Amino acid sequence: MSQRSYYLLIIIAVVLALAIYIVIPNSPGIHAGSFNKDFTTRLGLDLVGGVQALLEADLPANTPIEAGAMDAATGIVENRVNGLGLTEAMVQKAGERRIVVELPGETDPERALATIQQTGLLEFVDMSTISQNEAFNLVESKIRTDFGQSSQLPTAPVTPTQSITSTLPISQTFHTIMTGADLKNVNVTTSQTGQYQVAFTLSSNGAKIFSDFTGAHINDVLAIVVDKKVISTPTIQGAIPNGEGVITGKFTSEEANNLAVQLRYGSLPIPLKVIEIRTVGPTLGQESLQMSLRAGLIGFSIVILFMLLYYRLPGAVADVAIIIYALITFAIFRFIPITLTLPGIAGFLLSTGSALDANILIFERMKEEMRSGKTLRQSVDLGWKRAWPSIRDSNIATIITCSILFWFGSTYGATIVKGFSITLLLGVIVSLFSAIVITRVLMELVTRNFKSKNYSKWFGI
Repeated sequence: MSQRSYYLLIIIAVVLALAIYIVIPNSPGIHAGSFNKDFTTRLGLDLVGGVQALLEADLPANTPIEAGAMDAATGIVENRVNGLGLTEAMVQKAGERRIVVELPGETDPERALATIQQTGLLEFVDMSTISQNEAFNLVESKIRTDFGQSSQLPTAPVTPTQSITSTLPISQTFHTIMTGADLKNVNVTTSQTGQYQVAFTLSSNGAKIFSDFTGAHINDVLAIVVDKKVISTPTIQGAIPNGEGVITGKFTSEEANNLAVQLRYGSLPIPLKVIEIRTVGPTLGQESLQMSLRAGLIGFSIVILFMLLYYRLPGAVADVAIIIYALITFAIFRFIPITLTLPGIAGFLLSTGSALDANILIFERMKEEMRSGKTLRQSVDLGWKRAWPSIRDSNIATIITCSILFWFGSTYGATIVKGFSITLLLGVIVSLFSAIVITRVLMELVTRNFKSKNYSKWFGI
């Protein structure tokens, strides 16, 4: 084998080992420093059930709602749901004032829905008019600001975590320096002491406002307020010119993630309320699911046996390549993770057929070269080179089709179509890697060590 082939073989071995590590049941995941990733197999609502909720605009019935506002709210709700890790959730409008949300496999619907329906209004509030102690005692309290509905009293009673030691008018209106509209990026991080916090980066306009204010108010309090509730009251130690900061508080990992999701995906243009929530059982049932998996396993075994009997030695190579392909693809599904519905599983199985087609094209061209008198190594090289244009063109056509289906599903809310297109697309991409790298390297490894001259027996000529 060439040095290049040895390098490729090492890459295949590393990728395979990583795929097996991800796929094995109860995989411990990857936890290195601040990077924490667990691997789970997510199944869709049709396989495992979940929660279905109906949201409605929380406005008087006679208040007109622009179609654009509901469209924007639907998009933000979908982004928030995906940000919570509930991928493949169905979010779509139902009439002029309602949104239907389906959360597959969700075990805590109240947590998810609370994050979805919150407006997520972030404000940086100037509290230089009160002392640091008074500002600290307002943490977890509702306050009034001069942004938005500043003339109204808080929607919930003030409940400070500690008694206020000085006289502070509860009806006092604080000035909002800037809102979350100037946020550019939001992520969950941990402090040096291991406490969860939400780090943010501001736009250029927000960074200038932030820099000017912090430079002019050193030792004053700039409160972080979400939905009129004080989250933290940091004291300005110096000017912050780079537009980067953190929101600190007594957050759990879940609370920090929920806050980041709200801020990252914007404020809802209209408030939403839950008018109906129900638990949905799997439409297929456990027995039907087991039967479907059994049928898929039988079909896969028949294909493996056919390749072995018809193509002999190359068929055995193809079987190994297909098994590696399946492991890598499933590992990607678990790593992202992709929620597998029945259409998604169908897309994966269809991509497996594409991977088999590539191997069949290579082997048939290889057999033609051997029949014409070429040596075994020449036949392998020429067979792959002459089959490659067909493999490339067919897979590119499939990728284009997947892109169209994904666009259609995203535009018209057809999440079933999106699930099918995503799994098919990922499978086709991995199948290209399988044909370009895995099959070719394994065939080269086999032919380099193949000593028999009885080609008809070993290659089915």
